[in-house]
Amino acid sequence: MLDTHLKQMLGMVVEQVIHTGEPVGSQYLVQTYNLNISSATVRNYFAVLEKEEYITQPHTSSGRVPTEKGYNYYVENIMTPRLLTKKERNELEGSAQATHIEERNVKQLAKSAADLAQNAVVIGIGETDSFYTGLAQLFTQPEFKDWNRIVSISDILDRLDDVLIVLRQQYFEHPTALIGSNCPFGPMCGSVVTSLKQGHVIGILGPMRMDYGHAISLLTHIQSLLDNANS
Repeated sequence: MLDTHLKQMLGMVVEQVIHTGEPVGSQYLVQTYNLNISSATVRNYFAVLEKEEYITQPHTSSGRVPTEKGYNYYVENIMTPRLLTKKERNELEGSAQATHIEERNVKQLAKSAADLAQNAVVIGIGETDSFYTGLAQLFTQPEFKDWNRIVSISDILDRLDDVLIVLRQQYFEHPTALIGSNCPFGPMCGSVVTSLKQGHVIGILGPMRMDYGHAISLLTHIQSLLDNANS
């Protein structure tokens, strides 16, 4: 378990990497957060976090990025789900104008969620139907500008039925982050998945540095909208 200062430092690193997609340096954190400590002190914190494998240094002269362990710790112990804006809520609610769960209704919600998350959304409708949307948003992320990674994700999406069979065999009462080695879409990715009524499952898929707090809030609201529509 990390102490308060190390938790704060890890939280700053994760949040800045999510926001910028770039490694974070000590001086950058001091300036961005107006920290009342020196960049040398920040580097000391970095050294501890790196030793414990919560962050890593991609290149000798670069800043740090979180590891899979770091993202998991952040989601489980530091992150607070981000409140949706009124515009985001309105967009989702406008896509949920149905009195019960229908295929077109769930697909429209998925499209809205992909636009808002700027990542891909996958859904399994019932036992057999699979659907995904938002690949254009996913492939604009810097992690997927490497053609080989795009091909890898495309291969996984070609096997979407198989992936969703695995997810349907589990029940996610609440939106759950599946990160790196736990992500069914591949170790370079992150996802947030939740189960819906009638055996449906929906997930937001992005790079490992995806905004998990935002994704959890989006799926929580979708879950609530569909539950209310079927009550």
